[in-house]
Amino acid sequence: MIKFLDLQKINLQYQSEIESKIIDVFRSGWYLLGNEVKLFENNLANYIGATHAIGVANGLDALRLIFRAYIELGVMQVGDEVIVPSNTYIASILAISDNGLIPVLVEPDMETYNLDLDKIEGNITERTKAILLVHLYGAAVFSNDLVALADRYGLKIVEDNAQAIGAEWKGVKTGNLGDAAGFSFYPGKNLGALGDAGAVTCKDTNLASTIRAIANYGSNQKYVNMYQGLNSRLDEIEAAVLDIKLKYIDQENSVRRSIAKRYINEIKNGNLILPALPNNENSHVWHLFVIRSAQRDDLQKYLLDNDIQTLIHYPIPPHKQKAYEEWNDLSYPISEQMHNEVLSLPISPVMEGSEVEKVIDVVNNF
Repeated sequence: MIKFLDLQKINLQYQSEIESKIIDVFRSGWYLLGNEVKLFENNLANYIGATHAIGVANGLDALRLIFRAYIELGVMQVGDEVIVPSNTYIASILAISDNGLIPVLVEPDMETYNLDLDKIEGNITERTKAILLVHLYGAAVFSNDLVALADRYGLKIVEDNAQAIGAEWKGVKTGNLGDAAGFSFYPGKNLGALGDAGAVTCKDTNLASTIRAIANYGSNQKYVNMYQGLNSRLDEIEAAVLDIKLKYIDQENSVRRSIAKRYINEIKNGNLILPALPNNENSHVWHLFVIRSAQRDDLQKYLLDNDIQTLIHYPIPPHKQKAYEEWNDLSYPISEQMHNEVLSLPISPVMEGSEVEKVIDVVNNF
């Protein structure tokens, strides 16, 4: 069986380093807000090119904390609107509504699956305060026109960088393109922890200290609480593991790019729609390799019958979820078509060449 993602094999590459470091942390007797978190935050900030990095409990919290901090700083208030792609994992939207802000869904570009930047301006109102970009599947989405648009309307650009660590736009890494960015280090991500973990990066020192305080019970000083905060902290063991794996992220992303290139060049099946290779290969880190087929369910069964695991990212669009029942009657036809047709093929830094070849052969025979 070709696994969709062999997490065990990915982590066992660094077994001796990880086990040694975990034992060190265990023996240190210091498990929260210690040197390992500081070290990882510094190394992550340096890697991204950001001024600040704050380790938090998970990727959803990273985004929640950004919006919460903007509210505490008076940049936003309950009832303000945030533009967000209609084609995304629901966490992007939950982070907005959890803060009493209003998500305004905007359709994606059918070619890139990312937010269609040309459709943003038509959705801006006097209540719009931010644009939440999602670098979906690992592909960077950004433009100079977007920056000009945000400046013209006084909008914050927030990045959901959960899937795209290491991707670049014109030499700048995602996570350092906008005003602030949320990262997820869920185990299956390109940079994955051994459990839940996340981070925020930003340029603004005031924003960073506010996020850091809110994530620690609203406190920057023990027993002194500035805000009605949360408990959302990255622990020492996860930070230590992530810091080891961060050293190898570019190398692993390079393997993903090689596999994606093979898929795009060698899959020749007229019934399928493949993603395009970007003009700049550094703009995509291929967290997911997503194809489309009108016979998606049959294709998925065919692949499984041939011992190839696949996943659907994502089967139900956010506006059709019960969680947002008030949107259920709305129509976002591009998103709906994508969610009915997308299928993610196996792609990972530990796939063998023979496994890649088998996926190509079986897909071509469908």
